Amino acid sequence: MNEQIASIQSSALELIAAANDARALDDARVAVLGKKGTLTLAGALIKDIPNEEKATFGQSLNAARTEINAALQQKENILQAIADANALSGIDLTLPPRSLPTGGLHPLTLIRDEAIQILRRMGFALADGPEIEDEYHCFDALNTPADHPARNEKDTFYFNSGKLLRTHTSSVQIRTMETSTPPIRIIAPGSAYRRDEIDATHLSVFNQLEGLFVDTDVTLPDLKGTLEYFFHEMFGTSTEVRFRPHFFPFTEPSFEIDVKLQIKGQAPRWIEVAGCGMVDPAVFKSINATRKDNALDPKKITGFAFGMGLDRLAMIRWGIKDIRLLIENDTRFLSQFAQ
Repeated sequence: MNEQIASIQSSALELIAAANDARALDDARVAVLGKKGTLTLAGALIKDIPNEEKATFGQSLNAARTEINAALQQKENILQAIADANALSGIDLTLPPRSLPTGGLHPLTLIRDEAIQILRRMGFALADGPEIEDEYHCFDALNTPADHPARNEKDTFYFNSGKLLRTHTSSVQIRTMETSTPPIRIIAPGSAYRRDEIDATHLSVFNQLEGLFVDTDVTLPDLKGTLEYFFHEMFGTSTEVRFRPHFFPFTEPSFEIDVKLQIKGQAPRWIEVAGCGMVDPAVFKSINATRKDNALDPKKITGFAFGMGLDRLAMIRWGIKDIRLLIENDTRFLSQFAQ
């Protein structure tokens, strides 16, 4: 039997040596070590030999299997080295490497971070709140009447529970005033949701940044100076800024803010960028009722609030004509902003 095993081993080593590719080597392995391989079938004969010869036979069988496996591994390494060499043949290693694409922040992230940095330099702290809101924090506390169009289901996303997706981050201002006492100086960047038809200038979800400053003797000139400084820092000191009278339920007086946009080859034009105003005393009274104190006494406390769309700021900053580009994740568009 030992002679038979020696013969199988010798034949197997010849097959392995003759293999010139991975498939031929695998065929040799199966022919010898597979379920019906020559060495496997020889090992099955151990039951038929005398007990006194089984130990010697087993040792010979194991030695042959070890030798064959070692030869298979060695041949596999040789074939792999040949394949690697062939793959590299014809490659000029002196050529410069291909450039890798550079990642970068999304333009909305860039404009948000810059806006936050400008306002933080003026002493504003970051505040946050839930995106799923109730009507009180989104409308009632902001002096919004029950018949206001913004509260209609055609304009706002409502849940069956009666809650809604916030239509602005003004709700963060309300929650901050409920838990803090003046002086309060906060900004609230975040997502807002409205049932707008999606087109070149509107999305159903957009990015907003609102601000609030509440203290004694906060005046309209403070509001005007703060926002003029902000837009000069954002778009350049030569940027013209104007305030137009407007109406918001939660501020009185209220204004919309325009900046004059200068585009090469086009006539200058005014673009609306934000809304603002002095906090309506009715808002302070509503929050005092919730707090059950008079910490925001409208006879002693004044404040201003403002809000702007970050998407709009990005479109102005980089001359983006279609707001949908900001949500389509087209790398050809986004790669322009990689730094």
